[in-house]
Amino acid sequence: MRKLIVQQWVTVDNIAAEEDGGLSFVSGEPFSDKSNKAFKASVMGFIDSVDTMILGANTYAQSKDYWPHAEEQGEYGEKLNNLTKFVASSTLDDAPWGDFPAATVTRDPVATIRELKQQTGKDIWLWGSLKLMRFLLAAGIVDEVRMLVCPTSRGAGRRIFEDRQDLKPLEATLFESGVVLLRYEINK
Repeated sequence: MRKLIVQQWVTVDNIAAEEDGGLSFVSGEPFSDKSNKAFKASVMGFIDSVDTMILGANTYAQSKDYWPHAEEQGEYGEKLNNLTKFVASSTLDDAPWGDFPAATVTRDPVATIRELKQQTGKDIWLWGSLKLMRFLLAAGIVDEVRMLVCPTSRGAGRRIFEDRQDLKPLEATLFESGVVLLRYEINK
């Protein structure tokens, strides 16, 4: 069965979005010529392990005008843009993605993800989308959380977890940039 994997960039104090919704703390992007080879290999390995991306409406709105045209993102951007995409939204009717196939809008992300998990294919990636992530955690359909922890704190903002979560450690990897990859399985 396919897994639903959440990936979030976070600070060491558990902030996944700054007070203004920004992510200025994100560091160690895999597509830079200056990127550490081990970090790039890890992130590229992850994107190669998925074939479907789920986005919330806000993350979609923030991404749709950049990513389809982000040629500077190289192979990473090409792979991201070619993933099958679903946008969870109660208001959107369509979700274009530049010259790439449009995302499918779902009004019932839990049912959609349950159906996707039963199909053959690679794993499913929930990209950002904190509100949707929390909803899917509460529904019990998230299998793994990947946190890319940046070596900084913000003190305030939106935290990745607002309530209790029981997690089983799977991996902890430190990269030269100071970013730490933490992978956890969700205890159900």
